[in-house]
Amino acid sequence: MKFSIERAALLKAVSQAQSVVERRNTIPILANVLIEAEGSDASFRATDLDIEVVDKAAAQVERAGATTVSATTLHEIVRKLPDGALISLTSDSAAGRLTVEAGRSNFSLATLPREDFPVMATSEYQSNFKAPAPVLRRLFDKSKFAISTEETRYYLNGVYMHISDSEGSKVLRCVATDGHRLARIDAPMPEGAAEMPGVIVPRKTVGELRKLLDDDDMEIAVSVSETKIRFATPDITLTSKVIDGTFPDYTRVIPQGNTRKMEVDASDFARAVDRVATVSSERSRAVKLQLDEDRLVLSVNAPDSGAAEEELVVAYADERLEIGFNAKYLLEIASQVDRENAVFLFNSSGDPTLMREGNDMSAVYVVMPMRV
Repeated sequence: MKFSIERAALLKAVSQAQSVVERRNTIPILANVLIEAEGSDASFRATDLDIEVVDKAAAQVERAGATTVSATTLHEIVRKLPDGALISLTSDSAAGRLTVEAGRSNFSLATLPREDFPVMATSEYQSNFKAPAPVLRRLFDKSKFAISTEETRYYLNGVYMHISDSEGSKVLRCVATDGHRLARIDAPMPEGAAEMPGVIVPRKTVGELRKLLDDDDMEIAVSVSETKIRFATPDITLTSKVIDGTFPDYTRVIPQGNTRKMEVDASDFARAVDRVATVSSERSRAVKLQLDEDRLVLSVNAPDSGAAEEELVVAYADERLEIGFNAKYLLEIASQVDRENAVFLFNSSGDPTLMREGNDMSAVYVVMPMRV
């Protein structure tokens, strides 16, 4: 195998591949990227057995072929080569080496045979549809902060993507929760998605997917089966197993009867929470909200380190309320707001609180209070 490729194209392809590779694994071949050159393309494939990413890049192929080489080492070499370099890759299967040349730099890397590289089995996808990159980016970006990191509740370790009803129409919905907070984000249902089975997309896949969604003009082809999900652009295909478990009935924890309404400038609120939380002990990070007519007082009282208080002007016309929250959760929820105003709907100091952006019901957040 022998081909030449521009540094920028190679760096993009290899960085996507090496981020999928697990740093610590007991199977040596899984640390490698499979490079295949044919026609006018070179493809770079990496897997951790749960996720597989294939990135195609234009290349000048002299001799078609394939080999596997350490993803991390190749990425580091390409990263350190000068901008605009033309890189030549030549594999010698008899010697088990891949030569990487650029200008006066020359590297010889150990390879493993391509036959040993595990390729994810193809599956029949029940549902195939297309969605614009900004739509998918919003669905996953706004929900991923609420993914649980608790391994025992593995079915919460991802984003639940499914078709649901909202105000009489079908929507593509992403939900994530860790039991303390919940994010529910809706987008209009894409054509062809009606039969899509509900799947839990793992946290690592959500992180890898983010790299495909940077181009605002890109249409992403999405394919879903009971066990796998695939996202594809013309150059990159990301295939992942989905979490084998049942996502809980999240609708039960979204409060319907919260009537005490507070409207606040989202960025002012986030900055105020951040400031008062500075003095709180890292473990609890509890912030108390005291609400009176058109006035909110945020306070933290940490006996071992100090106290802080800040007042904000808000729109609130209900009876006095005191309620406490974990500062980190409040900050994460407030930072999801794209519009100016965040609307908080309270019931009592012991009930879950609902937050949305203005009157927009397509993004809804729930946060559980804590004792202060």
